[in-house]
Amino acid sequence: MKLRYLAFVAALVSCVFSANAQEKEKLGNDIWIGANAGILSGQNSDQIQPYFSIEVGKWFTPVWGGRVAIGGFSQKYGGRNESWLKQNVEQWDSKQNFGELNVDGIFNLSQAISKKSLPLCDFYLFLGPTMNLASKCTKFTGDATADGTYVVEDADGVKARFGATAGAGLSFNLSKYCALGVEYRTGVTPSIFGDASVARKAENTNRFTLRFAYTFGGRLGKDGFAKKHGRVETVTNTVEVPVEKIVTKEVVKEVEKVVTKVVGNYVFFAINKSTLTNQYKVCLSALAKAIKEGPKDAVYTVAGYADKATGSAKFNQKLSENRAKVVYDYLVSEGVNPAQLKTVANGGVENMFFDQASLSRVAIIAE
Repeated sequence: MKLRYLAFVAALVSCVFSANAQEKEKLGNDIWIGANAGILSGQNSDQIQPYFSIEVGKWFTPVWGGRVAIGGFSQKYGGRNESWLKQNVEQWDSKQNFGELNVDGIFNLSQAISKKSLPLCDFYLFLGPTMNLASKCTKFTGDATADGTYVVEDADGVKARFGATAGAGLSFNLSKYCALGVEYRTGVTPSIFGDASVARKAENTNRFTLRFAYTFGGRLGKDGFAKKHGRVETVTNTVEVPVEKIVTKEVVKEVEKVVTKVVGNYVFFAINKSTLTNQYKVCLSALAKAIKEGPKDAVYTVAGYADKATGSAKFNQKLSENRAKVVYDYLVSEGVNPAQLKTVANGGVENMFFDQASLSRVAIIAE
């Protein structure tokens, strides 16, 4: 039975490698493998049993992920229910082999609230269906003893039982590749001990394990995920550098080449925001210098836009106004004559560039 489980996991891992080998750029897409080792306790026993599992998973976003885990591999019937079982099943071997297959949806709470690209530790919750397989169980024969107790006997063969598990984990990111932590999982399924168990319809089992995980290519984190998918709004750990300390000579030099006609200057914003980053302040400072040194009768339009797919029409209209105004205000603060500027708010629009919604969260300055 154990060999079957191991063979299944090997095949699953091999599929992951094969899919990623077809296209090199897909390596490092937050796919991981992991191993758990710890203890298990069940409703049928007051004895602690060893528990092991292996897993394959993927982060679909920095916050949401999924995995498949296979675990086991034995339980022992004992303690408060053992005497009843022995009265009904002669020569009962109370220890049984079993395996379980868990499919989990994972919510990473640390990534949801942290401003860092990859927090030092991840606190996550998970939930999903489970299936376990027992190597043998017990069944009622249909006969009864003189006192009315039903007779139970061994039943050979493998039987699948279905239920659900849920839990939580705390994982420390030793690096973007390796993580070490602890995990607790609780589940409810019909007992693997069959009819002889008082929990034959629903048995609660609990697992507490030490977990190690390795991510192929390293965890992307918020910055890597945003860069890969063009979602600039997810980048939250921008390094704040004073504008006056940034070397702008090359930027100014390029803008001076088009001093007589400034066209196609773009300022991009985070989702639902109208705040200028220091990087765009540098660009606007250079642009302001070019405008001031250019024709005094030239008039430039600052057009604000919002992503139509995010927010209501009213909200997007106001947001586009704010984006145009913040660029206008900054240019004026840099000495541009207000008479040379005007603003236009275009509200929410369809994807403007490369079919990416994030690139429609923009203000465009053109003559």
